[in-house]
Amino acid sequence: MEVIEHPSLVDAEAGDGAIRHGFFTRKGGVSEGLYRSLNCGLGSNDSPAAVLQNRALVTAHLGAAEAVLCTAYQSHSGEAIVVERPWAAGAAPRVDAMATAAPGVVLGILTADCVPVLLADPQARVIGAVHAGWRGALDGVLEAGVAAMLRLGAAAGRIRAVLGPAIAGESYEVGPEFPAPFLARAPGDADLFRPASRAGHFWFDLSGYAARRLRAQGLGAVAATGHDTFADAERFFSYRRATVRGEADYGRCVSAIALAA
Repeated sequence: MEVIEHPSLVDAEAGDGAIRHGFFTRKGGVSEGLYRSLNCGLGSNDSPAAVLQNRALVTAHLGAAEAVLCTAYQSHSGEAIVVERPWAAGAAPRVDAMATAAPGVVLGILTADCVPVLLADPQARVIGAVHAGWRGALDGVLEAGVAAMLRLGAAAGRIRAVLGPAIAGESYEVGPEFPAPFLARAPGDADLFRPASRAGHFWFDLSGYAARRLRAQGLGAVAATGHDTFADAERFFSYRRATVRGEADYGRCVSAIALAA
């Protein structure tokens, strides 16, 4: 199993009550074929038994072998919830951000190009996880995730946020109509769009946009792992790469965070 950790959150593990986290690559699971091998997406057409076994490997790695991996029904919304306990199978809420202060609850974000964001206030013992696709980020999901943490006693200035592997600006080409809603909200975000070789098209820095929205909230630290999911097929699943290749489906990587019980 290959797991990416970031120093900002590793340091948080030394705080009162360990905070465990990981941005899991596609390596180290039991799935086969297109889903090789750590596919954690129950929404894929992979074997459900294999996906559940992969998810169990994730919780075990985080020292929560008996815990349920809490992943929402992600719909590119701006919605967030506070998680007090895991939900039953098939009852995942339709949200894209979660926060908890409950020890042993493992929050997970599934991605295949969108930006996974893990957050922690080690002093308050509050953690969060956000799925930031372009639509959710534009609609305020990052702010909603932080607000859910604040409701649990976190302080913005103590929160550490890390953006995980996602499609990079040099890999994410968007069409002529794409920049308009971003620039209508904040004209200064024009620097996140670079002209592509196709007329009227742009390369969009989604992670840069998400980081900018997070920094505007006055967080204590905002960092990124810097990995490009589209460009690295050996380590990451990618919806866009699967589409370009004409593949029938794609797996989902998971990024997870938990408070030690």
